[in-house]
Amino acid sequence: MQNSKPEKSIVVLVSGNGSNLQAIIDNIAQGKINAKVVAVFANKQNAYGLTRAKNADIPAVFIDHKEFASREEYDNEMMERIDQYSPDLIVLAGFMRILTANFVEHYQGKMLNIHPSLLPKYKGLDTHQRAIDAGDDEHGASVHFVTAELDGGPVVLQSKVPIFASQDAEELADRVQQQERQMYPLVISWFCADRLKMIDNHAELDGQLLDEMGYAVG
Repeated sequence: MQNSKPEKSIVVLVSGNGSNLQAIIDNIAQGKINAKVVAVFANKQNAYGLTRAKNADIPAVFIDHKEFASREEYDNEMMERIDQYSPDLIVLAGFMRILTANFVEHYQGKMLNIHPSLLPKYKGLDTHQRAIDAGDDEHGASVHFVTAELDGGPVVLQSKVPIFASQDAEELADRVQQQERQMYPLVISWFCADRLKMIDNHAELDGQLLDEMGYAVG
């Protein structure tokens, strides 16, 4: 059935491989997300996410953070360039930079991130090894709205994977990333269908306030 809502415009920010970007592109092509990726930005010239964008005829923009004297100047340039595309949604897909408060506030309520842990556990880096070192029996990923607090915005959805005794961090990361490529497009589809919103620093789906751990699948 034809979707009567106008499609949303998405800008994706990457720093590396861009596997989640590819999942988004594929889901849009399959009609699962009512949106168009209007640009992909990267802070690293060799980010393969830029190649994925070019292969999909999406504008690929490299802005080198090393050419700016401060984090604020870089983020201001990013905002100016991003706003030329008038995005409805900013998607962080492995963008490995801490964003300034000004940048976050500028896109408040319309910026999503996926983090490889079951937030609020293991904010920051090296999440897979930290989960193993802590003796956890499960790990996973969280999709959340971005706020000024690092990896601290309201969670929309989490996906769990068991941690096996024989696994190393790389194997665990691979299994988590498989979940990420399923859950991130799903959450983005909710946002693009106007089902998901951030109101008063809380995530709401279909008008219902979500639990602090996000939407409960089971």
